[in-house]
Amino acid sequence: MSDTDGKKPLGLGGSRPSNVKQSFSHGRTKNVVVETKRKRVVVPKPGAAKPTATGTANRLGGDPSKRPAGISDAELERRMKALAMSKAREAEDAAKRAAEEKARAEERERRRAEIEAKEAEDREREERAKAKAAEEEEKRRKEEAAKNAPAPAASPDMAAAAPGETAVSRPSAAPRKTDRDRDVKPRDSKPGRSDDGRRSGKLTVNDALRGGAGGRPKSMAAMKRKQERNRQKAMGGQVEREKVVRDVQLPEAITVGELANRMAERVSDVVKSLMQMGMMVTQTQTIDADTAELIIEEFGHRVVRVSDADVEQVIEQSEDKPADLKPRAPIITIMGHVDHGKTSLLDAIRNARVVAGEAGGITQHIGAYQVVTKSGQTLSFLDTPGHAAFTSMRSRGAQVTDIVVLVVAADDAVMPQTIEAINHAKAAKVPMIVAINKMDKPSADANKVRTDLLQHEVIVEAMSGDVQDVEVSAQTGQGLDNLLDAIALQAEILELKANPDRAAMGAVIEAQLDVGRGPVATVLVQNGTLKQGDIFVVGEQWGKVRALIDDKGDRVKEAGPSVPVEVLGLNGTPEAGDVLNVTATEAQAREIADYRAQVAKDKRAALGAATTLEQLMANAKANENVSELPIVVKADVQGSAEAIVQAMEKIGNDEVRVRVLHSGVGAITETDIGLAEASGAPVFGFNVRANATARNSANQKGVEIRYYSVIYDLVDDVKSAASGLLGDEIREKFIGYANIKEVFKVTGVGKVAGCIVTEGVARRSAGVRLLRDNVVIHEGTLKTLKRFKDEVAEVQSGQECGMAFENYEDIRDGDVIEIFERESVERNL
Repeated sequence: MSDTDGKKPLGLGGSRPSNVKQSFSHGRTKNVVVETKRKRVVVPKPGAAKPTATGTANRLGGDPSKRPAGISDAELERRMKALAMSKAREAEDAAKRAAEEKARAEERERRRAEIEAKEAEDREREERAKAKAAEEEEKRRKEEAAKNAPAPAASPDMAAAAPGETAVSRPSAAPRKTDRDRDVKPRDSKPGRSDDGRRSGKLTVNDALRGGAGGRPKSMAAMKRKQERNRQKAMGGQVEREKVVRDVQLPEAITVGELANRMAERVSDVVKSLMQMGMMVTQTQTIDADTAELIIEEFGHRVVRVSDADVEQVIEQSEDKPADLKPRAPIITIMGHVDHGKTSLLDAIRNARVVAGEAGGITQHIGAYQVVTKSGQTLSFLDTPGHAAFTSMRSRGAQVTDIVVLVVAADDAVMPQTIEAINHAKAAKVPMIVAINKMDKPSADANKVRTDLLQHEVIVEAMSGDVQDVEVSAQTGQGLDNLLDAIALQAEILELKANPDRAAMGAVIEAQLDVGRGPVATVLVQNGTLKQGDIFVVGEQWGKVRALIDDKGDRVKEAGPSVPVEVLGLNGTPEAGDVLNVTATEAQAREIADYRAQVAKDKRAALGAATTLEQLMANAKANENVSELPIVVKADVQGSAEAIVQAMEKIGNDEVRVRVLHSGVGAITETDIGLAEASGAPVFGFNVRANATARNSANQKGVEIRYYSVIYDLVDDVKSAASGLLGDEIREKFIGYANIKEVFKVTGVGKVAGCIVTEGVARRSAGVRLLRDNVVIHEGTLKTLKRFKDEVAEVQSGQECGMAFENYEDIRDGDVIEIFERESVERNL
């Protein structure tokens, strides 16, 4: 037997899609092709004559004359067995389907009966409600008619409504009663009813089913829940919902409401569990992580402990592969003592005039520049201030640098700031190059510089050491090429590399609040590439790069490793030395900045807080004896403001201290004047000025504003002002001693001591102490000092006199009187 399409016989390798069923004619009875996983077999329809094994065998090739070539007896027997198994499986499946169909039919009949019964019940309820409504409406009409009808006409109705009582038996003066008045049973007040029991408004079917008009209707969720319960009841049992186990992120502290929200549990259940643990809390109260962990485990969820600091994990820098690293320009920091020519040397290298713009020729800020040498190599320079007040700024310059160029004047040798620069370079563990400047001066002595450096363990190559030294002159340009060659050689030895194809990371060299541009930060990119449009976080601030400006004032689209740029687009002024990191989204940057700001706030609060009563009392007692000089400081850049604040903290002693109420970047505003007025503080402006509103406000309120352009002038003035808060030192000067020979009692005066001055002089205006066996008995002043009968101002040594003490008369023979004077000495910090 073959298929109708002329392909191979069925069961003998004929190909057809596995999901195709086809009917074909065999004699007069139609058979169905049933496909299994391995075989396609012919199953006769119900009612058809079942073929015998012999007939089937003949059809499948049992007869050698009709059997296709290549079919053996074993193959035929195997196919016969497969056919029998298929037929048995088909019969079993058919019986199973019939049973399922019967069960479904019975279920449908049962559900149909339930629905019909429910509909009949609903219709009956509606009919009852309608009948009741009609009856009440009819009753209301009768009551209104009885109320409005005349008295004679109402007698029959009244007699009918009240059996056993007639109009004759009722007193004529009594008021008539209606049916409503004679109701013995008062009606309950229901929603939608007025005070007299009548329904207010229109009666609907839904209102009648709910038992009255008005009331709160069921929500859609409640109706769905009811339908779900009915469906489960109809299916023959209550089906419990499967418990969803969640991973609950648990910080160090969490509110009860937030914990319930993360577990997707009811707040009331969580509060109940806590109360069972002995904690009476509300949903807005905060609980610790250990307690919350017990609650989470009790509700069957999994705990995932996290920390608030985990928000910073998004900016963790991964290690770069060696194949991704590319050479970068070295970062060179110029350090040295004030007025040794650091900035002048850098000016000569970059052909600029920076010193001309600095107050007093002293660098007040950290500058970042890039220089391209004649050989084409790019060098990044950092110029740091040289004054001692900028020690912290210089230390930040050493932290981001690769090479330190120590500038020492040949005519001045090693000075205190030079030693500080050496210490910073050693602490940063960076190589050092000594530039001996001012070699053009007649008094220059390079060997003295080299010798002085030996005392600080800096051995130059000329002294058989490993530190390069170059003799230069910023005025004539002598030795500049040699200095650049030494820097290039040192950079080549270091093999400086970075990965430009990653998110940028850099350090803030300087930050300021620019009028018109907003907060501006000078950033030195250390790794990666900072591009316009990048979202970043730097310290407690965040922002989006609106513009990048290089050291020449030109706009650039991106800045790679070792490139200093000014970044615009911050939401606030960062601290100098903060690290800039690029983030993927603005939300991450905001979250990290908020977390850092909160940590800093908590740290400041912890430093200034008194945790115990004893600490509070000790602080109060300490502050009683300490005088404070409050000041307000505004500077042009963040680095200068920080340096001024640090210098102010060092001024003072146990009696006097300087307290910086506020320090900021930008012009002096009216808000600063208001703060200064409230605290009685002066305002110091460093390279900034007050606006017109602030100046007028300061004149009206009497607030002093002082302007400075050199930082140590500001420090000296504050130190002098703080010295004025110091109390004068009181010193005692002993001027004489007297021995009591005899005590007399004088009327109107009291006891008077007859004395002889044994040493120095006794003065009437001086202070006295009474000594008895070298122990001080009394200290006070003299009431009288007489020589014979006359009152005298002083008595010289060797002379006799009479003394009487003010408010003290316990004097004896042999006591010693010590005479002294006090003098005040002005003190300075």
